[in-house]
Order: sequence, then structure tokens, then C-alpha cells
Amino acid sequence: MTTFAIQTHALAKTYGLGSKKIHAVDGLNLNVPEGSIYGLLGRNSAGKTTTIRMAMGLAHPTSGEIKVFGLNPAVDPERVTVLRQVGYVPEDKMLAALTPRKLLELNRSFYPDTWSDDLARKVIKRLELPLDTPFLKLSLGNKTKSALACAIAQRSRLLILDEPTTGLDPIALDELLRLLVEDCTAEGRTIFLSTHQLAEIEQIADHIGIMDCGRILLEGPLDDIRSSFRRLTLTGTALPTRHPSILSIKPQPHATQYILQRSPDAFAQDLTTNGATIVESTPLSLNEIFLELCRTSESREDELASQGAVA
Repeated sequence: MTTFAIQTHALAKTYGLGSKKIHAVDGLNLNVPEGSIYGLLGRNSAGKTTTIRMAMGLAHPTSGEIKVFGLNPAVDPERVTVLRQVGYVPEDKMLAALTPRKLLELNRSFYPDTWSDDLARKVIKRLELPLDTPFLKLSLGNKTKSALACAIAQRSRLLILDEPTTGLDPIALDELLRLLVEDCTAEGRTIFLSTHQLAEIEQIADHIGIMDCGRILLEGPLDDIRSSFRRLTLTGTALPTRHPSILSIKPQPHATQYILQRSPDAFAQDLTTNGATIVESTPLSLNEIFLELCRTSESREDELASQGAVA
């Protein structure tokens, strides 16, 4: 039976009143399996950071619920229990007016039961973190490294990373991804990353959620998601324009290109049986899946807005 590190049901967070109301999170259903590396992907303002803030108890839901290891982070004393089990790197890396060394020492005092000096030293070395430069004088990348070193060395049950690659050069980024896989998941810890850096996440994540306009567009194991999408180019007559498998259609001069989002083999078999010819069949990268889903979501939002205006 799957247990979940983070789980939400119809989660919503709104700001403002009346016509100025903003739906930052809008009926979100999210399932982050314990022990997974889960990448929450979305454009800016998709609702990723707001969701994380609710998971940390830093913002309270307007409606719906969010649970972290079955606990409600919005209420005491459950919030305290949640925070003891979570290492957190916020989107805003302005942590304190200290040096990284002092910041690590301070963090160490809060987590005496789980803190690992060996792991802290390993992160410092691998990420080449300068320890004695005042935080306010650090580059953006080194501020990110400081936050990551503190969170990773806690050896918390859940690691929540909001835009953890900010300011990192390619070498540091590669080292970070290796650290997360080698030293965090090997101990069964859950890693929950919010980012729009798809190429990096595709290297390490085993579960993916794609979020837009405060809602989940797609969620599941990355391998299952990859296998369910396909770009199919066909020739023939009376090709379908609507089908449960079709995400989008792109007419070409002498063929029709389909982007399929489920059961691509069955769809292709059905069409070839009825006389169509497959010109090309290729899988989609995670980046292509993301773009197709967000474009479709945007088109639907525009259509609904147009219908509302007419009504």
C-alpha cells in the first residue's frame, strides 16, 4: 500500500476580494509517494510556491486540505511535528545576516537528533561553498548552496526544495543532483522539488506533477507519463478530429500530426486498420509534454473566459 509524504484534496488558496480575487491554488489534488523524488513543474505563478507554503504551515488553505505524513501543517501541535520532519529550501534564499558557517551551526542546534556533520562537510566540499563570507555578500548561487547544505545535512524525512537550482552553474547543478540521489533517496527520504527546470528534473525524478493555473494537469510516475504520450504523423482520409487520446492536432501540407496523451498504440492500431498510414511515430520529451499540456490548458482557459464574457 502506497503511503504519501504530501497529499492534498481539493486544496484552494485565494487572495483578495470580489473581482480582484486571485485563485493561487484552485482545487489541487496532489499525491507525493513517500520515498519518491517528486518534481512539481509549472510556469511562474502556477501555484507551486503557494502550495509549498501551505505544506510548511506558512499559509493556510482557503478550503480543502493538505496533509504532510498524515498531519495538518495548518494547526498546532501538528505543525511542530511536521516541521521537525522537513528540510526546507525556500524560493527566497535570504536566510540570515550570517556567514554560511554560522548558519550551519545554528541549524545544527535545531536538529540534534538527525543532523549529520559528515553530510554537511560532504555538501560543502561538493558544492564548493565558501563558509566565512557574510551572507549578504554571497553570490546568488552561493546563497542557494548555503540553504541546500543546511536542509540536506538535517537528514529530514522529507526535503522540500523550492527552485533549488537558482544561480547554480552547471558543475554545481550536477553535484547537487548527484547528492540528492546518492545521499538522500538512498536513506528512503522523500524529495519534493518545485521548479521549471525540466531537463534537470527529468534526470532524477521518478514522479512528476505538472501544474498550471493552480491545478494539476497531470501526475504520475515519470516512466508511465513518458509512455502515454506520442507524436504521430498520419496520412489518410476521414482522420478523426476528436478522440479521448488526442491532446492536439496540427495539420501539415500532406499529413496530419497528432499529439496523443493516452493509449497511443491503440489509437494508431485503430487508424491503420481503417486505412491510415503512419508516416512517423516519436515519443515526447518531458519538456514537450509540459509545453503541450500548458498550451492546451491556456487555450481552455481562454475559451472558458470567452464563454463567460458572452454569457
